[in-house]
Amino acid sequence: MATNNESIEGTLLVHQQFFKVEMTEGAVSKLIVAILMALVFIFINSIMFHTLLSKPVFRELPRYILFAHMLCNDSVQLLVSMTLYLMSVNLQQIPKGLCALLLLFATTTFRNAAFNLAVMSLERYAAICFPLRHSEIVTHKSAGVSIGLIWIFSSINLIIDVIYSLMVSPVSFKDSMYCSRERIIISPWQIYMFQGFNYFFFVTVTAILIFSYINVVVAARSASSQKDSAKKAHKTILLHLCQLVLCVNSFIYGTIERALAMTSSSRLFMDLRYMNFLFVLLLPRCLSPLIYGLRDDAVRPLFLYYVRCGYQKVKPSGTIH
Repeated sequence: MATNNESIEGTLLVHQQFFKVEMTEGAVSKLIVAILMALVFIFINSIMFHTLLSKPVFRELPRYILFAHMLCNDSVQLLVSMTLYLMSVNLQQIPKGLCALLLLFATTTFRNAAFNLAVMSLERYAAICFPLRHSEIVTHKSAGVSIGLIWIFSSINLIIDVIYSLMVSPVSFKDSMYCSRERIIISPWQIYMFQGFNYFFFVTVTAILIFSYINVVVAARSASSQKDSAKKAHKTILLHLCQLVLCVNSFIYGTIERALAMTSSSRLFMDLRYMNFLFVLLLPRCLSPLIYGLRDDAVRPLFLYYVRCGYQKVKPSGTIH
C-alpha cells in the first residue's frame, strides 16, 4: 500500500511540475481558449435552459425534462472542471473537505452526462418503436426517477471513497492539499473499485446506445415513406451518436492521461493533456445545446428569440409537432 501511495504522490508531483513549466513558457493562450470555451457554452446553456422554462409544454414532456437536466449538468461540469483546472495550473492548495465536495460534483456530473444521454436514447427508442404506448412508458414521474437514479449511480463511487477516508483519518479533511481524484484514494482497493465502476459504466452505456440506436435506425427505415425524411432521421441519429461516443469516451479520460504521463516528455505531455482535456472532457458538454436544441423545431425559434433579447415582432409559439 505504501508503494502505491508513493507512486500516486510521485505522479501527481510530476503533473504539477508540468503545469508550472507550461505556464512559465507562456502558453497562457491555451488556458484562455479553454476558459472562454467553457464560459461561452455555459452562457448558451443558460439561455437554452431559460427557453425550456418559458413554455409549460417543455416543463411537462419527459423529453425536454431530460434535456433541461443535461443542460444544467453540463454547465455545472464545465464550471467545476475549469475551477479544478485553474487550481492545478496555479498549484493552489485547498482543504481536503472542500476538495472532496468539488470532486463530488465533478465526478458525478462527469458520469451523469453519458447516463443522461443513454436515458434520452431510450426515450427516443420508446417514442419511435412504441409510439402508441410512449405516453404510458415515459412519463413526468419516470423522468424524475431516472434523473434521481442517474445521480445515485454516478456519485456512489466517490461517496464510498469519502466515507472510507473519513473513517480512516477524519482529521486529514482539515489539511490543505492539491485537489485531485487520486488524493482521496488512500488504499489500493479504492483504485480497483474506481476502475471497476468505470468499466461497468462504459459497458452499460455502450450497450444501451447500441441497442437503442440500432432499433431506431431499423424503425426509421421501415416507417419512412419518403427518402428525404429517412435521410434527415439518419443524419440526426448520426449526430446524436457522435456526441454519445464522445461522452462515453470521457470514462477513459483518466486512463488516457496516465498513459500520456508514462510515455511522453513533459512538453509533449502538456500539449497532449491539454488536447485531451479540451476534446474529451469539455467538447462533449459544449455540443449538447447545438445537437439537441438547435435541431429541435420547437426549441430553436424560441432560443433565437431570447438570444436576440426579444428583438422580434412576434414571439415564437414553440409548438411541438
